[in-house]
Amino acid sequence: MDNDRMKKACIALLLVCLVCSSSFAQRFKVSYSADILNEPFTGRVFLFLSKIHRNPKAAQIGLELFPCYAVQGKGVKLGGTVTFDDQAISFPVPLSDLERGEYYVQAIWDRNLGGRSIANSPGNIYSQPINATLTKDTKQIFEIDCTQVMPGPVFVETELVKELKVPSRLLSDFHHRAVTIDAAVLLPKEYFTEPDRKFPALFLVFGYTGDYHNYSGGRDEKIGLFDSTPCIRVLLDGNCPLGHSVYANSENNGPWGDALVGEFIPSLEKRFRCDGARFLMGHSSGGWSVLWLQTHYPKIFAGCWSSAPDPVDFRSFLNVDLYAEINLFVDKNGELRPLAMIGFRFPWLYLRDVYRVENVISRGEQQHSLEAVFSKKGGDGCPESLCNPETGEVYPRTVAQWKNYDIALYLKSEWNRIKQDLDDKVRISVGEQDNWRLNLPVHLLEEEMKKLGSRFQFAYYPGDHFTVFSSKYREDGIQFLEQKYKEWLEKSAGNRK
Repeated sequence: MDNDRMKKACIALLLVCLVCSSSFAQRFKVSYSADILNEPFTGRVFLFLSKIHRNPKAAQIGLELFPCYAVQGKGVKLGGTVTFDDQAISFPVPLSDLERGEYYVQAIWDRNLGGRSIANSPGNIYSQPINATLTKDTKQIFEIDCTQVMPGPVFVETELVKELKVPSRLLSDFHHRAVTIDAAVLLPKEYFTEPDRKFPALFLVFGYTGDYHNYSGGRDEKIGLFDSTPCIRVLLDGNCPLGHSVYANSENNGPWGDALVGEFIPSLEKRFRCDGARFLMGHSSGGWSVLWLQTHYPKIFAGCWSSAPDPVDFRSFLNVDLYAEINLFVDKNGELRPLAMIGFRFPWLYLRDVYRVENVISRGEQQHSLEAVFSKKGGDGCPESLCNPETGEVYPRTVAQWKNYDIALYLKSEWNRIKQDLDDKVRISVGEQDNWRLNLPVHLLEEEMKKLGSRFQFAYYPGDHFTVFSSKYREDGIQFLEQKYKEWLEKSAGNRK
C-alpha cells in the first residue's frame, strides 16, 4: 500500500472511531427558541453543571471549580440544536467520564454583545436549570431548550446618584461599533446645599467582577469619601467583553486609558461642578488600574491610593517569576503551584485548574482578562496565551510583550522623565497574608523605588485580600488622599498669584 492510500485509510479509521465514540458518549442536545432569536446563531455555546448551585451559571469562575463544557455553533438554524458529547471542550473531564450523580444543568448561547461575563451578558440566551441524573448508561441523551434572554441592566438615578455614559470615539473606532465609558457618579449632599461650590473628583476603580450598577437606586456607602472634604465620587468598573480593561491601552481591548483621560474626564467635568483636582483609588484589579493611570498620566491625577494591586512586578506574577520560570503550573520540583492561599499556608485553588476552566469559558474571566490587556492580538483575532493551557509551558514571546505592562520595569526605565510629576503622589498598601500573594510583588516594587530614591509610600497590614480593609487601613489611605488634596489646593493658590 502506497503512502497516500495508507494515509487515507488511517483518516477513515479515525473518523469511524470518532463517530463510534460519539454515539456511545453522554450527550446533551441544546436548542434555542425561535421567538427569542429570529436568525441563525454563530458563536460558542456553554454547558454549566453543578451539584451545589441550583443555578449553575451563578458559580463564581476563578473562585470555585465546576464542570463546564463548550462547543462552537456555526449558522445554527432556528429550532436547530448543538450537541455536547465527549468531543466538547471540557473541564475537568469529558462528559462520559464525569462523576455520576445528580446535577443541576444550564446552557448558554453566547452572543457576545458587550457584556463581560458570559453567564450574565445582556442578550445572551440561556435555559432554566434542569435536573439531570447521570448514571452508568452513558447513552443517555438530555434535551435542553433555552427560552430566556439575559436583560440589560437598568440604572435608577437618585438626587445624589447619577449614571454617566460617555460615547468614546477612540473606542468606537477601534471596535467598529458604538462604545461608551460608563460610571456611577455619587454627589455629596453639599452639591445641592452649596450650589456655587466646586468639588474634587475621586475616581474609584472596582476590582474584578465589580459593577457600578450596584449603586443603582442609591446606596449608603462611605468608602472613598475624604474624611473632612466632600468630593464627587466616580465609580468605574472597567468591564468590557474580554474582562477588566484596567483602563490601559491594549491591542485587544483598545485605548481605554486615552479614552478615559481624553474623553470621559472632560465630559464629567463639563457636566458636574469639579474643581480640577483628580484622585484615584482602587483595590485588586482596581488597585492595578489606578497605579497604571497615575504612573502613565501623572499630570492628570493629583494622587493615587493603590490597594492590594494585581501583580506590579512580573518577577512575582502569582508567585511565578515570568522572566525565569518555564512552567506556570508546576514548580522546579514538579509540585502544583497554588493560585490562591488561605493564611499563606493552605492552597485554595491551583493555577492549572483555573487556566483549564478558562480554556472552556473562553472570554471575560480573570486570566483571560490579563491576557487581553497584556498580550498581542493573535492571528485568530484572540489575545495570545501566556502559556499552554494543558501543560502550563510559558511562551517566551508572550512574556516579551507583557514586559510593556510590568509597572516596575516601566518606572525604572521612565523615572527620570516622569519623576517630577509623579514622585510624591503614590501610596500602595496591601495585606501581608494576601490570598493571591500580591504583597510579594509590592515588596519587589518597593525595593526598586528605594533604589531610585522615590517618595512613594508603601504600607503593609495584617489580613488577606478581603480582611485587610479594616477601619485603620481605610483611614490611612483616605488621609493620604486628603493630604494630597491640601497640597493641590496650596499649589493651585500659588499658581493663581
